[in-house]
Amino acid sequence: MTTVALMGNPNTGKTTIFNQITDSYAYVGNWTGVTVEKKMGTIKHSDVMVTDLPGVYSLNPLTKDESVAINYLLTDDADLILNVTNAGQLKRNLLLSIELLEYGTPVIIALNMIDDLKRSGIYYDIDTLSDRLGCHIETTNARNKDGIKQLREELLNIPHDKIPQGPLELDYPFMIKQAIRQASEKLIADFDMKESFARWIAIQYIDKNKSIRKYALHNNLTPLLSQKDYYDAQNFEDKIFKTRLNFIDSTLAEAKNNLSDTKNIEMTSRIDKFVTNPILGLPIFIAIFYLMFKISFDWIGTPLSNQLDALLSGPISSFANQFLTSIGAMDFLRSLIVDGVIAGVGGVLTFIPQIFALFACISLLEDSGYMARAALVTDRIMEMIGLNGKAFIPLIIGFGCNVTGIMAARTIEQPKERLITTLISPFMSCSARLPIYSLFVAAFFPRNQALVVLSIYFLGIAVALGMAKFYQLVFHVKDSTVFIVELPKYHIPRLDIIWRGTWDKSKGFVKKAGTVIFAGTVLIWLLSNFGPTGFITNIDHSFSALLGKVMLPVFAPIGITSWEAISALFTGILAKEVISSSMMVLFHTTSQTALIATFGQMFTPVSAYALLVFILLYVPCFATIGTIKSETGSTKWAIYSIFSSLFIAYTLSFIIFQIGSLLF
Repeated sequence: MTTVALMGNPNTGKTTIFNQITDSYAYVGNWTGVTVEKKMGTIKHSDVMVTDLPGVYSLNPLTKDESVAINYLLTDDADLILNVTNAGQLKRNLLLSIELLEYGTPVIIALNMIDDLKRSGIYYDIDTLSDRLGCHIETTNARNKDGIKQLREELLNIPHDKIPQGPLELDYPFMIKQAIRQASEKLIADFDMKESFARWIAIQYIDKNKSIRKYALHNNLTPLLSQKDYYDAQNFEDKIFKTRLNFIDSTLAEAKNNLSDTKNIEMTSRIDKFVTNPILGLPIFIAIFYLMFKISFDWIGTPLSNQLDALLSGPISSFANQFLTSIGAMDFLRSLIVDGVIAGVGGVLTFIPQIFALFACISLLEDSGYMARAALVTDRIMEMIGLNGKAFIPLIIGFGCNVTGIMAARTIEQPKERLITTLISPFMSCSARLPIYSLFVAAFFPRNQALVVLSIYFLGIAVALGMAKFYQLVFHVKDSTVFIVELPKYHIPRLDIIWRGTWDKSKGFVKKAGTVIFAGTVLIWLLSNFGPTGFITNIDHSFSALLGKVMLPVFAPIGITSWEAISALFTGILAKEVISSSMMVLFHTTSQTALIATFGQMFTPVSAYALLVFILLYVPCFATIGTIKSETGSTKWAIYSIFSSLFIAYTLSFIIFQIGSLLF
């Protein structure tokens, strides 16, 4: 079987190309020693295996996850390397390409996003680039699938003997060339290394590649180890970088052609003057998110949700009840299906329009290119608390799911920064909380739904940033990572990409409706229909009522005087989506409208808002707790997260309710 290693900088469209050239892909465990999953697939209608490696800016890794790329080159023997580059950012992208070309394995470079390059008024002569780099080059635009078919055919049909086999040899300064030659000759003689591999190892070692130096030490490569002090004293790595940069500059200058339409100012530059402006950037960021919530709650999501609620609580619920009665189903079974499953699971499913609308907006922002700007804008705020924009990216991802947000913190190099980001991620309001928000804002803030939900989201961010500053002081964080983010050119979003992104983000919620939410609904139905004496007809004597009433004195100071709400909060530890379904069951209703009317009798606007704050911040769900444990490698941090979030949630809710009650 032929193997292809897929490599490139982050945000070059590498994964998009992987998905388009392969029939299917599978996550095959994890790479050894790191938490990155192996992503492998076969090229369509062939036995050519493609391995999608993590995006890196160079082969000198900053994190364990990034070390996957160079460890693959050290331990696996790929037949071909497919290097995906951003055609509009070639100067930076080619720094990695040179390292791959020096490796000696045949390389095909894909100049992706070629349409962005043309819009900027620049064109590169492909033959000139190919001659200078010594490899085959294809142009693609993965978003529109332009050039993908040709690239796939090249990967399958070009015999390896037609692809330049020799490694790229740059004209390094004399002393560096001499050091490379002497080291590689000894490596070949003493360790029987392949010539190209020995030369590449020597270059990377002299260039102070940490992974290569560990490899040399582990394998006792004495020709390199004995000269370490000499290499370092000569500061060879700076000279290597300058040589590579000069080669890239001369190559691009020789291949570059300016197109006639160069007088037009790029749309991206114009927009970024406002969007990334130090003064206007943050207000624009807030305005965009406010508009996103208006669409999700006021304009599209809620009206559709109301129609779906009317369907589920009306015709479907009535039909199910009549059908079960007609076939003589036991009252127990009929109650379980109608009052439990339909009321609980169906009650949660009615919020799908809002969740889909929200994720459609997020996918649109991602596809348009704005999300990278959001991280850049917030970088200034993150610096004030000792982090940077790279830490904000996992927090944004946490809006979808705290689990994936925490996992995204793997990209942060400094262990303390990564731990801080992991601990503050659960304060981000994930999509699972949306159903309960929708119920309460519709009940108490019908004219300001978007504004209230926006305030909840930004309160979560504020708490996260405040705790990050606290942890920075406690952990004595001094060194911070460098924030590097690709700012892609703006695109007109494509409907198919938006739909795919929306579905990928939302399908977890839909799946939970059939698994976790279903199980939680059945559990809460059982707890509300059984008590110490067995099956009961009065819910006040149920296990749910006993639990809720015992905790009433604890929750009364934050405005929660309903034992039903307290019992529902406990089920939220299983999954936050279960809170709303539990309330449907506990209040014996299948309709949002009826439940909202019930809320009006048990809560005030102040106590309702305090409850939403508590739900935002209190104990993370089981999946999030498990992820914290696995990512930190410590049970104590998972336990700490439970109690610290509970303390913060109760304290803030108490303050909001007590002060709010005095003012309103």
